Amino acid sequence: QVQLVESGGGLVQAGGSLRLSCAASGSIFRINTMDWYRQAPGKQRELVASITSGGTTNYAESVKDRFTISRDNAKNAVLLQMNSLKPEDTAVYYCNAYVETVDEAGWYWGQGTQVTVSS
Repeated sequence: QVQLVESGGGLVQAGGSLRLSCAASGSIFRINTMDWYRQAPGKQRELVASITSGGTTNYAESVKDRFTISRDNAKNAVLLQMNSLKPEDTAVYYCNAYVETVDEAGWYWGQGTQVTVSS
């Protein structure tokens, strides 16, 4: 059984910063790509940023130059540093990862953490 647990969400004023963390636990053999998604009320879930096991990153246009994704492979963790936050960044942020265990491989999701940016 694999679990992803996010932390670090909260309420911040526009222009402020937050750092999200996501730690994976369980019978993990290897973690490949790790992503952050977000879903705002009434909108579809969207990819915010991704990072491969080799460190290659990809960002949504709306967050480029403001957000930074990184990972700590030793801790099976992925971070999202969010700077210059805007009200439109308000959403529930979800961690997502492709995890290989000794028995299977597949995508796993965290439970989500709320980020609210006030104007």
